Amino acid sequence: MVKKKLPKGWTEGSVQDLLGLADDEAEIVEMRVRLAQKVREKRRARGLTQRELAERIRSTQPRVARMEQAGASLEMLIQALFALGASRKEIGRLLAA
Repeated sequence: MVKKKLPKGWTEGSVQDLLGLADDEAEIVEMRVRLAQKVREKRRARGLTQRELAERIRSTQPRVARMEQAGASLEMLIQALFALGASRKEIGRLLAA
């Protein structure tokens, strides 16, 4: 792998380093991202709009949009996945990944 030369004053690091996250905080962020990606994937596979998913979970379209960008609680993400037909086992695999 060829290492790119960075502009003067730039450094290379992880998002965890950039945001100053502890290991446990970084793990939670990663779980939220995996769940959010699965919400979007399942919604699209079922041919639903964000508004239609919002109606199923008694929420709003903007909230679903934020959810798909990992801007929601783990509980909301899991609720959406259940509404989209995910099983506990499937959600467990996502959390354990």
